[in-house]
Amino acid sequence: MAALSLSTCDRTGGDSSAQRAAADSSPPPTALSAPTDLPAIVFLGTSLTAGLGVELDQAYPALIQQKIDSLGMHYRVVNAGVSGESSAGALNRIDWVMREKPTILLIETGANDGLRGQDLDSLKANIQAIINRVHEQAPNTRIILLGMAALPNLGAQYTKAFRAIYPAVARANHIPLVPFLLAGVAGVDSLNQEDGVHPTPAGHRIIANNVWPALESVLSKGT
Repeated sequence: MAALSLSTCDRTGGDSSAQRAAADSSPPPTALSAPTDLPAIVFLGTSLTAGLGVELDQAYPALIQQKIDSLGMHYRVVNAGVSGESSAGALNRIDWVMREKPTILLIETGANDGLRGQDLDSLKANIQAIINRVHEQAPNTRIILLGMAALPNLGAQYTKAFRAIYPAVARANHIPLVPFLLAGVAGVDSLNQEDGVHPTPAGHRIIANNVWPALESVLSKGT
């Protein structure tokens, strides 16, 4: 979601060989501390997930790993965040991310679509296509959708329609939803870096707390 890298990883939604090659050259997902033979919990996301501007161990996926470890749960968290990525880019990359064979996949996408004022039907279609691709490749993978909001300068109609996409997709697919990933963080100066967009370490701690109840619920039901 980097304001200075809006063109980074800006891919279209097709399945051309060039796009596949671009996905194959993406930075590898980052496994965080746990042994690689454990079941994977993968966070597909943008710079908000990648932890732009903070240390990797301060980003919310790493904090989730710490929580899992502290509870004696045996899972490895994989950070598959890429700065600047649109939902189309995430769709182009999902086959590559699925190589991690996730037991649980958390999808954080759309923030950069909102920054660019991109078409909302395309955003919704891309998120649905990611979910469809996961179901096709790994029917037993549990999915959690992380909700996002657009900036208010795009107008009330756009921001309302943007935010409605996430609960609509979650309902249609019967998957858990975190209503707004940045709840309690967005718009709070002390919890964001100088760009006003990317969370500080303290902001990431709140995000981890936002995500944990949905993830804990899925884990408690077994995978």
